[in-house]
Amino acid sequence: MIEILQHLFALDIKWFVQEFGTAIYIVLFLVIFIETGLVAFPFLPGDSLLFTAGLFCKSGQLDLMILLPLLFIAAILGDNINYWVGRKIGLNVFSFSFRGKPLVKKEYLDKTSLFFEKHGTKAIILARFVPFVRTFAPFAAGVARMKYRTFVIYDLIGGALWVGLMLLAGYLLGEVTWIREHVDLMAIAIVLLSVSPLLFTFIKKRFGPTA
Repeated sequence: MIEILQHLFALDIKWFVQEFGTAIYIVLFLVIFIETGLVAFPFLPGDSLLFTAGLFCKSGQLDLMILLPLLFIAAILGDNINYWVGRKIGLNVFSFSFRGKPLVKKEYLDKTSLFFEKHGTKAIILARFVPFVRTFAPFAAGVARMKYRTFVIYDLIGGALWVGLMLLAGYLLGEVTWIREHVDLMAIAIVLLSVSPLLFTFIKKRFGPTA
């Protein structure tokens, strides 16, 4: 398991293809599903994993026409489970612990709540592109008892945009030799771009003028 996680965080999809063959599609499905569906795993790679998968589609090691619908379904299923966990269990989830440590950090929900206050229901779409917030947005929507129909509409749009744009970006940029040879640097760049809205908000709140 440790070896798998090491290769996962290193975005070493080539290793997964060699080790699992066509089962790589199941692995990618589960990673996206868990990252969006379980509030205890917001640290799993999302944006960078999709982008890298797109690169491997360009090289012919993965099939883009399989990944697009497969990972869209994973993202939607994950969000829906997350929504209903928030709606049925609510804030009690923060009382769950493992070896004396909380499984879920409440600070992430607080940040997501502020994100909702700023962007409203469209936060369901925007959150797809922000690590950690992406995982907690559907949970927060469930806790707040957002109308399920409203949640699903925005979630379908956000899921399609997120999976589609990230996979296609990797696929189209896979023609660029430098990017193919520096996948690790591209992954870091994507993570930095993804967290930049949160970083900007933190800096503005921390150092901005006070009333």
